[in-house]
Amino acid sequence: MSLILVPTPLQDDHPLEPVALEKLRADCMLEDTILLMEEHKVGRQRWLKWGLPREAIEKFILFNEHSQDKLLGDVIKSLKAGKKVYLLSDCGLPAFCDPGQLLVDACHKQGITVTATPFANSIALAIALSGFSHASFVFSGFIPVKEPERSDWMKKELKRPETMIWMETPYRLKKLIEDLQKLSPNREIFFGCDLGGPEELLVRGNVASVASRMGEAEKREFVLVLGPQRL
Repeated sequence: MSLILVPTPLQDDHPLEPVALEKLRADCMLEDTILLMEEHKVGRQRWLKWGLPREAIEKFILFNEHSQDKLLGDVIKSLKAGKKVYLLSDCGLPAFCDPGQLLVDACHKQGITVTATPFANSIALAIALSGFSHASFVFSGFIPVKEPERSDWMKKELKRPETMIWMETPYRLKKLIEDLQKLSPNREIFFGCDLGGPEELLVRGNVASVASRMGEAEKREFVLVLGPQRL
């Protein structure tokens, strides 16, 4: 069972990314595949332009701001039953300032795998894959290296209520987890490691639970997303 976000071109005449095209071509007609589209007309036009099977259009299910609340429970049930669900928005990255955030959030809470076909912007992709609400979010950039600037910076940033994105070098991944355990063990976070790669690791939960699932925290490229909190 897995939810797969499929980023689509911003322009109608641009081709779909090759990996996404290959996956959709291989899976779209399978009985256990569900295709969620933001709008039927736009989705149909693009689908045919990309050379995908016309027969699959009959399987399209509209999943947008008007229907997501009604469909969310059924999609989760289908995923838990072993279905593979592809989510495509009209253009751009699903679940990033687009329908899908509530679905991704529900998947994480139910232990359902969420991934995406290739997308070039790791920041936007990490936010989308996190499932965190991001009507407002802050890109905080790279964490200072030296103390006491590092600790002071983290304490100040952790007071923010918005979803935040932090960057750090791979060899300080373990150190970052240890720092977060000391400063904010209950903050809900998301680590997106090696996004889009064969060893992709996506872990979400409070700091304490994420730390236990990261093992020895190998040196990996990653983006950290901290979920919003109420002051």
